[in-house]
Amino acid sequence: MRIGVIGAGSWGTTVADLLVRNGHDVTIWAREADVVESIRTAHENTVFLPGVALAPALHAEATIGTAVADAELVVSAAPSHAVRTVAGEIAASLHGHRPIVVSISKGLEAGTHDRMSTLLEEVLSGCPVVALSGPSFAKEVAEHQPTAVVAASDDIPAAHAVQHAFSNAYFRVYSSGDVVGVELGGALKNVIAIAAGILDGLGLGYNPRAALITRGLAEISRLGHALGADPLTFAGLAGMGDLILTATGALSRNRSLGVELGKGRSLEEILAGRVSVAEGVRTARTAVELGEAHGVELPIAQEVSRVLFEQKDPRQAIQDLMERELKAEQWR
Repeated sequence: MRIGVIGAGSWGTTVADLLVRNGHDVTIWAREADVVESIRTAHENTVFLPGVALAPALHAEATIGTAVADAELVVSAAPSHAVRTVAGEIAASLHGHRPIVVSISKGLEAGTHDRMSTLLEEVLSGCPVVALSGPSFAKEVAEHQPTAVVAASDDIPAAHAVQHAFSNAYFRVYSSGDVVGVELGGALKNVIAIAAGILDGLGLGYNPRAALITRGLAEISRLGHALGADPLTFAGLAGMGDLILTATGALSRNRSLGVELGKGRSLEEILAGRVSVAEGVRTARTAVELGEAHGVELPIAQEVSRVLFEQKDPRQAIQDLMERELKAEQWR
């Protein structure tokens, strides 16, 4: 297939390299000129994926139009806050043809509360959209470690096409028709991962982590149920699988940000020293707003948002969660 990957962060670059190694003709677009140059000349993304040798056949371009020209499949890999803008540039470059669009960004749009597939369907009208999500650290996929993810779409043939395009001996893709569940799981797990990092930064142990992950999954499932997701999705790769990975893995940007918060550093200090995006920061506040709009209480997301944006003391946030009104374990 002729494939354009739009966004050359660590995950976009890893996916582009995987697709080239699967035999596809792949062009990756990067906004940063130094990233384009390093991929072209050194076959390495020295900014976002240093130390990983990329397939020499991977093309890099500085213009979106060149990257998506005649593409049968377009991968949207921009950070969630930039997806609408970048999608507009893709739309202006398609000139009437309608490729399958694969969203690999995990987040919710501020203001609209849109999931990424909803946003892409709006901007790229007529293009089938597939959401690819699941437990997949870019570094480990780049090292060809066995990984399993989910391709979800309302257009099942499109999901199957993506499943076959991406799958290989180290990257297994399952298909799903539950786009809502797959995308919510991928977005909200980042918020819970920040909370898990805060626990670690405070020096707390395994009991708090187990409680947080379990109740975090319940929180994600409650919102998913209200929005029409299949509850079983949250027991799968895009739910429990991705949550466990991101909340416990040392490679998790969201967890590591939480660790620094737990150690007493401010959000501004942490973000000033980072190149890559921790999606959970923006998603926390948006998730709380989305929950309020649908009458769903998200206590963990709410406390994470207060720690991030209201400078609430993390220990007080934990205490407030523990001293909430007592409830049955399963409640809506």
